Amino acid sequence: MPSPLFSRLCLIGIGLIGSSLARAVKAKSLARHIACFSAPDGSMETALRLGIVDSIHDTAVQAAEGADLVVLAVPAGVMGDLARTLVPALAPGCILSDVGSVKQGMVSTIAPLLPAGVHLVPGHPIAGTEHSGPEAGFAELFQDRWCILTPPAETDPEAIRKVRTLWESIGSRVDVMDAHHHDQVLAITSHLPHLIAYTIVGTADDLQDDLKREVIQYSASGFRDFTRIAASDPTMWRDIFLENRTAVLETLQRFTEDLTAMQRAIRRGDGEALHSLFTRTRAIRRSIIDARQA
Repeated sequence: MPSPLFSRLCLIGIGLIGSSLARAVKAKSLARHIACFSAPDGSMETALRLGIVDSIHDTAVQAAEGADLVVLAVPAGVMGDLARTLVPALAPGCILSDVGSVKQGMVSTIAPLLPAGVHLVPGHPIAGTEHSGPEAGFAELFQDRWCILTPPAETDPEAIRKVRTLWESIGSRVDVMDAHHHDQVLAITSHLPHLIAYTIVGTADDLQDDLKREVIQYSASGFRDFTRIAASDPTMWRDIFLENRTAVLETLQRFTEDLTAMQRAIRRGDGEALHSLFTRTRAIRRSIIDARQA
């Protein structure tokens, strides 16, 4: 059998994404050993019981000792401090990566701290569900989904190749782009839709009790879809909005202007403007289906 891609993979965080990655790596025999550290909430013990990691540790530094790949699968708000703690313990040749939805902060904060011989290859698998925890993960989560890598310009090409190979081996399609550009793209494709969903569901929650009950009872598919998105992990999304605030606010401003134009069209009875917009947006949906992202 061919040698594993990595000798020791260290996962910091074992929620939906971390546990799905562990399962996929196990299924493809891509790492000889998977070490894990996570918050003291029982998730590590659950992952060990499920057999998706090989060892659990009392600290992140202990888990990362001797690892040739360390993947941070934690909320964006703690990513920087955690990485600063880990960096001095990383062995030469080790690759530090992550699975976060915001990339510029990771690159600008961590890249200057890395010792010689340690490589930074941030990653973002664009996959997930509204569920969380190690029991929610599954190996097929990344199948035919994009994973975007945002390594700094000076990163060793071999380190990038190995991380790309990891994601491609578990079914992902991989692209490489600048971290700032990534954050702008995700602000419109992911972050703003979540913000809208949280807001709409919050508006429903503020209704009078009798009306709120009827909204829940008679939810049409559109509102049900919003509630699915709005059920996502609140800590993770709080941190995403704060970490990517510039791009989110720019995108939100543009959306607000477009929403005002829609409001004006409805008030004026401008059916032509409404039909034109709905025709354009329908074409976008078809493009997403053609790209196998729906």
